Amino acid sequence: MKDDSSKLTHKQQEAIAALLSQRSTEEAARVAGVGARTLYRWLKEPVFQKAYQDAMRTAFRQSIARLQQMTGPAVATLGRIMADPAAPAASRVRASHYILEHAAEAIEFEQLEARVGELECAGDASQRNSKK
Repeated sequence: MKDDSSKLTHKQQEAIAALLSQRSTEEAARVAGVGARTLYRWLKEPVFQKAYQDAMRTAFRQSIARLQQMTGPAVATLGRIMADPAAPAASRVRASHYILEHAAEAIEFEQLEARVGELECAGDASQRNSKK
């Protein structure tokens, strides 16, 4: 399947990059070197909309990956605060709370993920049996 961004002009690709980095459509149009009315018209075109949505999803996935990279240092910081007897009691309690709360959520997520996997396997097995 061909990438929809290949159907865009260079200016349209620049406009998508500007839309992702600027605070408003007007600012994005200015940065991309097109009129605001032109950019608003492009935003109504299906090919441009799809390319823009794909770019937004890609940018979001990259942000999520960056957040995941930062979880180790974040947990280490919480652990240091929690274990530091010189830290205010409220800070130690709050750090402890975050650690316990998120550990419990992680366990719940893992259990839910396992159940979904089991249901998917059961559904696949059921489909295979019904085709025989």
